[in-house]
Amino acid sequence: MSEHKSNLRPPTEVLTRGFDPKLSVGSARPAVFRSSTYVFSSPEAAERAFDVVSDRAQPLPGEHIDLVYSRLNHPNAEILEDQVTPLEHGAGSALVFNSGMAAIMTAMFTFLRPGSTVVYTVPIYGGTQHLIRDFLPLWGVTGIPVPAGAGARLDEVIRAASPTVVLIETPANPTLTMTDIRRACRTASALPAENGRGRPLVIVDNTLLGPSFQHPLVCGADMVVYSATKYLSGFSDMIAGVALSADPEVMRQVRAKRNLFGNILQPDECWMLDGRLPTVSLRMNRASKNAQRIAEQLARHPNVLKMNYPTLFADEEQRSIFRSQCDYPGAMFSMEVRDSKRGAFDFLRSLRIARNAVSLGGVETLVCHPKTTTHSGFTEEEFRVAGVTDGLVRASIGIEDWRDLLGDFEQALNCV
Repeated sequence: MSEHKSNLRPPTEVLTRGFDPKLSVGSARPAVFRSSTYVFSSPEAAERAFDVVSDRAQPLPGEHIDLVYSRLNHPNAEILEDQVTPLEHGAGSALVFNSGMAAIMTAMFTFLRPGSTVVYTVPIYGGTQHLIRDFLPLWGVTGIPVPAGAGARLDEVIRAASPTVVLIETPANPTLTMTDIRRACRTASALPAENGRGRPLVIVDNTLLGPSFQHPLVCGADMVVYSATKYLSGFSDMIAGVALSADPEVMRQVRAKRNLFGNILQPDECWMLDGRLPTVSLRMNRASKNAQRIAEQLARHPNVLKMNYPTLFADEEQRSIFRSQCDYPGAMFSMEVRDSKRGAFDFLRSLRIARNAVSLGGVETLVCHPKTTTHSGFTEEEFRVAGVTDGLVRASIGIEDWRDLLGDFEQALNCV
């Protein structure tokens, strides 16, 4: 590790921050450190290292703490955490996990207690929904869903419930409905502290737009979480998660729980992910341009009943949220296909270039039917509230030539 230069811009920092070639036998890029345990420089250094990783002490500014054990920390995780931080505007530090769900779960278990309440927007990723709806109640935690984009309703529920955590996924998966982050943060911060507990912690799942297109911490969020499997990695060949915050105390608490749970990202995956960070913006910009061209063309197809994409929002409030908190519309869209489930399945089986698969954010184009795959655990009432219908198809556009993709989508829609 090396001291980073804070006056550099993100595209430079992501290539130079947190890595000193002299510490890696002169290697121009980080090597893979597959050690499980590390030799201490002295008994005193070992004692100090254990105090720090056990959260009994905090490192002093500029102090270098010896590594201990790869369940707690390792060089590749520290390098990756340092180099992913400048991608997230407003972030002071990052923590890496072995999946996006591990990042969300660890954040939740850090701050929730029996009797706590989570207010969350819906629709939301199916795994997160399952965690809040089915698992957390076993530990005495109540989840209250609020439809994405319903700003007044979200304000009302936050004030009434006085939650410990407000979890926002925006744009919502898979409807692309946007929630006003600044508004939710203002409402949460206005709540008085009760019973020694501070205001609600606002966590934003920014996976669908990524750090290139939306900046939740700048909007006032306390923490932003990612499935780094998606755009940060970009090649559909690894699983990872990241959490970032501007508040060192928030990150200290989450780090302590990660040390306990042992869900840190392993060295090989950290090395792979770190090598892809410099191209995140390049890949995402290409994919976003592709998606906008395709979505705006397909919106006129007779077998598309509705196109969900930020540049095509009809609702003025949604248009306003998009303009105020997003730089670009992103590479995701969803559309209502004529003839309900049968039409959606006809479309999916007729694709030739795009792949019928879940996940998103890869260089390849992936398309799925959320109601029977990623969100299949919802109840019928949850489907109704979330707007996840039988005819809804979700697309994650890659970096192929957009004209080829458009032709593929059009011929598949013609088969409906």
